[in-house]
Amino acid sequence: MPCGIPATVVFAATAIRSLIVTKVLLSVHVLAAIVAIGPVTVAAGMFPAAVRRGDLAQMRMLNRICRVYAVLGLTVPVFGLATAASLGVLTDAWLLVSIALTVVAAVVLAYRILPAQSEALTAHAGATPPHVLARRLGMVSGIFNLLWATVVVLMIVRPGSTTGA
Repeated sequence: MPCGIPATVVFAATAIRSLIVTKVLLSVHVLAAIVAIGPVTVAAGMFPAAVRRGDLAQMRMLNRICRVYAVLGLTVPVFGLATAASLGVLTDAWLLVSIALTVVAAVVLAYRILPAQSEALTAHAGATPPHVLARRLGMVSGIFNLLWATVVVLMIVRPGSTTGA
């Protein structure tokens, strides 16, 4: 051992450092989820009502929130995977299902919600009537929000996890 420090002290210091790193990673992951994913779910859910009202200014603002926070939301799985690796749970079923649902939510946002919002912003020149777009956006944003709600429940309950809930 370096400088005559007993092995148990070195082991304890390493364990404490690892625990601190895990807590920091988990804190950043949860904070990023709240700050980045929260606004997207709310803005996506509010967008259909703005379409129904024909409120172009609010539609632009909500679309911008969705686009900007979607990019910021990429930090959530990055820190989530780092946290999972630190906890040694990368192969747990609850985490794998959460990852799959996160990918599905990202696809729904990128390929359904954002394009439909863009179409709604240019609906005056588009072929799809605004009420049809609003209905479609309401359904798709509801699915998106349900996916995130499911991920949150899985992250809290962690069914089958040996790390405790």
